[in-house]
Amino acid sequence: MTPLHALLIIGAGLAAGAINTIVGSGSLVTFPTLLALGYPPVVANVANTIGLVPGAASGAVAYRRELVGQKSRATRLGFAAALGGLTGGVLLLVLPASAFGRIVPVLILLACALVAIQPRLSRALAARHGSDLEGSWVLPLLVYATAIYGGYFGAAQSVILIAILAVFIPDDLQRLNGLKNVLAFTVNGVAAVLFIAVAQVAWEPAVLIAAGSIMGGQVGAIVGRRLSPTLFRGLIIVVGTVVGVRLLIG
Repeated sequence: MTPLHALLIIGAGLAAGAINTIVGSGSLVTFPTLLALGYPPVVANVANTIGLVPGAASGAVAYRRELVGQKSRATRLGFAAALGGLTGGVLLLVLPASAFGRIVPVLILLACALVAIQPRLSRALAARHGSDLEGSWVLPLLVYATAIYGGYFGAAQSVILIAILAVFIPDDLQRLNGLKNVLAFTVNGVAAVLFIAVAQVAWEPAVLIAAGSIMGGQVGAIVGRRLSPTLFRGLIIVVGTVVGVRLLIG
């Protein structure tokens, strides 16, 4: 690996770590970078997942203030996220790379729509089914399903997660973003452990992405906290829509 390639990977990792902490879809920076440098898709995906785990941890720690009082919530949903991440990791190793290609863009665009209408949707659901949407069995099921995608590839999984959390949990969007970071770390962490145990790992790019993503996680938390709820919601919608359309048209 040349010094220039190393710098490119570190820079991509830094950008991805910041983007993931704020909104998600950082894999759309690191994964294409590895492909452009000649790594096979599955090898690049494995290195990308492993490399972004420290960045996800960095972002979760940086949002620790927003996590106060969310221990039981994080534990309950974290279990679903861990199972989903393991399932998705196994699917990556056994299924063709194109298996989720058609459905993923639709899921991302649907998530953007949910973020846009979330306040009204949450009020309507609470009025019809009572106020305890958070205690519904549907929430961990949706987190599990999203985590399957996250363990498989994960670009914009955080957009889907924040949409689900916002609909089911009546809380500040920044606090939900902190919870989202914990769940994303759980998904990637479980998948990374699986890949390290059984898959071929390109350690050089994985370590370089990790170094960049740790710094990016801290930067992302600083920027993310300064966003107003309206601007934050708008950013999620814009980024998610761009990602979904890009994946849809290839």
